[in-house]
Formats: sequence, C-alpha cells, structure tokens
Amino acid sequence: MPAAETSNQAVAAILRGIGEYLAMQDVPFKPRAYEKAALAIDGLEEEVAAAYRKGGVKALEAIPGVGASIAEKIGEFVTTGRIKYYEELKRKTPVDLSELSRIEGLGPKSVKKLYQKLGVRTIDELERAAKSGKIAGIEGFGEKSEEKILKSIGFAKQSATGGAGGGQRFILGYAMPQIRDIQERLAAVPGAQRVTIAGSARRRRDTIGDADLLAVSKQPDAIMEAFVSTPGVVSVIAHGATKSSIKLRSGLNVDLRVVAPESYGAALNYFTGSKDHNVALRRIAVAKGWKLNEYGLFKAGTGATGGEQRIAGRTEEEIYRAFGMDYIEPELRENTGEIEAARRHALPKLVGYSDLQGDLQVQTDWTDGAESIESMARQAAARGLSYIAITDHTKRLAMTHGLDEKRIVKQWAEIDRVQKKLRGKITILKGTECDILKDGSLDLPDEILAKLDVTGVSVHSHFTLPRTEQTARVLRAIGNPHVDILFHPTGRIINRREAIDLDMEAIIAEARRTKTVLEINAFPERSDLRDEYVRQCTAAGVKLSIDSDAHHSRHYDHLEYGIAQARRGWAEKKDIINTRSADAMLRCLK
Repeated sequence: MPAAETSNQAVAAILRGIGEYLAMQDVPFKPRAYEKAALAIDGLEEEVAAAYRKGGVKALEAIPGVGASIAEKIGEFVTTGRIKYYEELKRKTPVDLSELSRIEGLGPKSVKKLYQKLGVRTIDELERAAKSGKIAGIEGFGEKSEEKILKSIGFAKQSATGGAGGGQRFILGYAMPQIRDIQERLAAVPGAQRVTIAGSARRRRDTIGDADLLAVSKQPDAIMEAFVSTPGVVSVIAHGATKSSIKLRSGLNVDLRVVAPESYGAALNYFTGSKDHNVALRRIAVAKGWKLNEYGLFKAGTGATGGEQRIAGRTEEEIYRAFGMDYIEPELRENTGEIEAARRHALPKLVGYSDLQGDLQVQTDWTDGAESIESMARQAAARGLSYIAITDHTKRLAMTHGLDEKRIVKQWAEIDRVQKKLRGKITILKGTECDILKDGSLDLPDEILAKLDVTGVSVHSHFTLPRTEQTARVLRAIGNPHVDILFHPTGRIINRREAIDLDMEAIIAEARRTKTVLEINAFPERSDLRDEYVRQCTAAGVKLSIDSDAHHSRHYDHLEYGIAQARRGWAEKKDIINTRSADAMLRCLK
C-alpha cells in the first residue's frame, strides 16, 4: 500500500470522520475524543504508520489523546487501508459528511436531518434542494437558512477555483512544508549551488495558486531528474533541460527553473513578482533607457560594436541599488507604495521572523486542545518563547466543553501549579477566548474577566448579521474595559467561510480609542487580519498581537505565517505587543 494512503493527514481525516458520524448519531463524549486524537496525530513529527510498525498498538497509545480503542482502529487502517467501524457508520448514513460539513451552518446533526427528510448526500444535492425551496420547509431551517446555505455553497465553489477564471488556491501554511521538502531535496543534489522558493509563496500570500523554485546548479540534468522523481508526484507536466513542472498528489503544481549565476538575482526578482511590482520596475527601466528582464538589467550598447551592457542581475540587491532604491522585502512587492517608499528610503523596518517573545492565544485539553497546560508550556519554552497565555473557550461553545465561571477558576489553580513546577522556564498567563454573544455582551462576567492577565474575545456565532448589527456587536465587546484583544477579528476561514460583514474602519477607530489590541491570527486557514487591515492598524497606531491559536504544540510552528501577514501589512516590531517581554507586553493592555 502506498505510504501516502496512511499519512498522518489521512489517519487524522478518517478519525475526524468517525467523530462526525458519531456526533450525527448523538453519541456522547466519543466525538470529542476522536477529534482530539485526530488533532494530536495531525501534529506529530513522526509518521504514525511508522510508529505502529515499530511498536504496535502500545506505541500509538503513547500519543496524547489516543486510547486503546482508537489505537486499534489506527492499526487497522495502517495495515489494511480501511477501518470497518468507519465503514459501518457511513453505511448507516451514507452522506459526504466531510464536504457537507464545510458548508457554513451545517453540522453533523443538521446534515443527518437533511438526509432523512430530503435524501441529501452531496453538495450538489444540497444545492438542488436549496434552489427548489425544499430546505425552508424543514423544521429548524427556514428561508434564511436556505439562503445562507446557497450563499455558502457559492463561496465554497468560488474558493475552490480561486474565483472567476482562477485555478485552485492552496493555503500557504499547508503548502509551504511540501515546497520546502522539495527545496531541501534539491539542495542536497550534487552540483546544486542555490535552490530558492520564488513566486507568491516567497511573497507569503495567504493562498497560492502554484509554487516556483529557482536553482543555480553545475549539474542541471541531475537536479531536474531529482525534481521530476520527487515523492508524491502524480504527473510530470514538463521535463526540460532548464525548466520542469510537476503536479503533486495534493494538486499543487510546482515549477523549477535552473538559471545562470549572473542572472540569478534578476530571475529571482522576476519570478517572485508580483506582476504589478515587476511592471512598475520595468517602466522605471524603460524611462532610463534600460531593459529589465529575467536575465538581468541592461542598457543599450554604444560604439561600433553595439550590444547590451549588463548593469545588474547577479543579486536582487544590486538591481534595486541600480534604480536608486533600498532593497524591497518580498512580502512588500505588490505595487502598493513600496517602490515610492524605497526611492525615498522610507520603507518600514519589518517585524522579524524571530522577534516574537510570546503567544497570546493557546488552547489546551481543558476545552478543544489536544495537550495539557504543562505540555503546551514546555513545548513553547522549547521553541524559545518566554510566555504564553492560556485562552480556552468559554461556556457558550458547549461543543468544545467551554469553561464556565467555576471551571476557569479551577484552571487558574492548575496554571499556578504548573507555573511553580516549571520554575521560571516560561511564564504562563491566565487568559480566555471569551465568546461575544449576539448583542455584544460577553460569555463570562466582568468580575471573572477583571482577574485575568489577558482577556481575548471573539465571534463564533451569528456570522450573517447585517453589517450595522455585526459592527455594533463587536464595538460593544471591545468597549468593555476588561477586553484586551479582539481575536481573529473578521472570523474568516479561507476556502470555507467568508469574513463577517464589519465596518473595519469603525472597528479600528474604536480599537484606537479604547486601546484594544487586534490580533493577527497565524492559523493558516484564518490568516486574520488580512494584510490591508494590518496596514490600516499600523497607520492608525492600533497595536497588534501575532498568535498561533494553537490547539496542539506543533501549531506554534504557524507563528511564522502570522509574522508574514504582519510584514505584508508593513508592520514593524514596535507595532506588535508580543515582541516585548511579558511585563512590557502587559503594560500595553488595558
């Protein structure tokens, strides 16, 4: 059996599927157990299949959240490629649950009801039922639900194709590990001098259409052969001497170009883009009587022999220098003022990828996280963080076993116990991700919020409220004197859910007035705030935090994507509160 069929992602997906089918059948407790096990496996460094082959079921039981019953099912999947229990659940309710659950407003129980009443099994059948008006007549739905379902189906289809005329879009944080694996593989080929990621992945766009790699090599044939034989390739689109293209099992297309050393900088600049940035640079070159392309920057030759004279091209820095500009970081290359700023020597000094000292949104197994407070703290310390805030969900999110007033007080005692045990290795702050209710009030009382180190609030329901009502709701929440941070402010989930309809200018203005911090949520499918809002915040003097939204210790690795989003929004170190020490960061809060 191909290894990819038993990858950690495949194991996690089938465990989630079991949990969803059990939730559909109103089975208590078990759905959450399967979700936690899936989360833990998704975060493993080692392949779970390899662990099972080495140590059997006992090795699997050592994984947090994996008990004997789940371990046996994983073992069955690794050895046979199937889980009979999953197939039995699916036979009872033969719906495409993973796809239908992607539609906003549909959970396992509502999917079951639609199957029982209308025989809906797929998204296409769901769309036909909604368009015919059949869903509105089912108890618990209604016309608004039907409209919401149709809108969500449209959004899902548009996201899957990248919009009109676009191809599939891949979330950067999930595509980048695949791209880096290929980069590392090629860099190890004899004769390879440089292998660099280019394209929109280098600019750190939150989604990418494909991936580009650029190489300098003394043995182009060897590096091309290694490229087209990369594990996980399902088709070789092109295989040439200096350019090849492959499609990975994930659907991602990857291009590799081998260039001459003297053209490396020009090619890297050209293939990094963006298109608008490149066009603007070429116009500047033309105005000077020069020519800029992927081979270099040239000026027309003079004298009897004619020919072109190379001005620059070996490095990107020398190209920008030739134009009288400061070097422009890849994340800024969108032709949104960076060229003018580079000419004035007024570019921001962007927040660095190693500048964060803490993480202010961390979930644990007290709610929907996979690991204990101690485990999350130890792993954060191992990654070089000096503090974290424990911000488990609150009681309204019953599906996450959210904390009420009594349980959060018990959690404080556990944080104190762990803090004492760790003896200063890391500071653990007491926090919350408190739910914003429909009217803008909060899910925990002020007397609890007042005792927290960090109070974060977020929207987890009523995503389709009209703009005025939604904005008023959030404004009321951040106006609370105990609220420090607005988590994932627009609530979007890339390729799954649109951002809530907010007047962001009003939110940013109120955040400035109330000294509320807005979060850049680093979880790959959120990447929320978007870069344009980050830039508006920095211009308005609104402080930001960059948080992982970790539900597993491996999710701390996502912080780099939040930093990338901040950089795309022109944010500097001073704009981000958790680039400071814990004490200095706390002084930035209300």
